[in-house]
Amino acid sequence: MMDREYWNELDIDRLAEVAVMSRAHFIRSFKATFGETPHRYLQRRRVERAMYLLRTTTQSVTEICMDVGFSSLGTFSRTFSEIVGESPSSFRARGGMPAVPNCFVRAWTRPSNFGEARTG
Repeated sequence: MMDREYWNELDIDRLAEVAVMSRAHFIRSFKATFGETPHRYLQRRRVERAMYLLRTTTQSVTEICMDVGFSSLGTFSRTFSEIVGESPSSFRARGGMPAVPNCFVRAWTRPSNFGEARTG
């Protein structure tokens, strides 16, 4: 649901209901499974999509910000920089996507959460 509809607002209560768990248990279980909270996971998915759009379209950074589900350019830029390690504009300036199979592109451009604290 979060992967398929990453641009929508996060509805923890609905996700917990689908998982047949309480809200608190869902958040704990999600973090134990994925290494990050549902909110951070959704942010990462949005940033992944933004990375693709920055390299393959001429849309403005603001348009991409809104298209991927952020409501604030400041929050988008800060979150993008935290996850990717550079601003959306400097990421875009590095050029288009290389001409390689999609599976390699996804592996190379997927932001990692190395360096972020993990509990488990």
